[in-house]
Amino acid sequence: MITKRIIPCLDVRDGRVVKGVNFAGLRDVSSPVALAEYYSGCGADELVFYDITASAEGRSLFTEILRETASKVFIPLTVGGGINTLEDFDRVLKCGADKVSVNSGAIRNPALVYEAAKRYGNQCVVLSADVKRVDGVFRVFSKGGRENTGMEAIQWIRRCVENGAGEVVVNSIDTDGVKGGFDLEMLDAVCDAVSVPVIASGGAGNIQDFIHLFQHNPKVDAGLAASIFHFGEVRIADLKQAMADAQISVRR
Repeated sequence: MITKRIIPCLDVRDGRVVKGVNFAGLRDVSSPVALAEYYSGCGADELVFYDITASAEGRSLFTEILRETASKVFIPLTVGGGINTLEDFDRVLKCGADKVSVNSGAIRNPALVYEAAKRYGNQCVVLSADVKRVDGVFRVFSKGGRENTGMEAIQWIRRCVENGAGEVVVNSIDTDGVKGGFDLEMLDAVCDAVSVPVIASGGAGNIQDFIHLFQHNPKVDAGLAASIFHFGEVRIADLKQAMADAQISVRR
């Protein structure tokens, strides 16, 4: 049985971790360096670091805060935000990232996923898809959830995986920060479309939401969350104990 991963997410703006609801109303949480060090030592399987305004502001990801954060992390680190070229991949990897997450950059240049996978390997390229229902259709959004691309999400995700993305993070804008549970309908559609690892993001409110996620769809490889971990509503050790009690394979 494949071990399920628990992944805290650091949404970083102006060098601080922030969190909102439905990708809006951001409030300050903490230092990414301090949080990364905490999560690295308390049982998290991986960590995701997003510079959430890099694409919208048309700039490269901040490297100084990333380098300092990476130095405190001893678990796999995925980094995204403002990734538009192979040079961006190279820069972020040299700062200490293990994997690079691409979203808006791939939308602007779909060949980026193929080129990055060819140079760095599929396992290094993570597609981060910000998805929202528009008139009942899953649509891809760019620039931190600000801009509707008009593209149908499942076809887009399948295309990027065919081009070499080795992992997919499905960010449901509809459930982000709402704490009402993961977007199971959206995740089912993605898991049916691709064979690479799928990470569920958006909607976790309590331990049971993770249990329900993995029991509902065993194809989902990992659960990603932010505020419930940042604000101490769920301790990772408690979550993993509950998962083990529910016969869900987890690294302890």
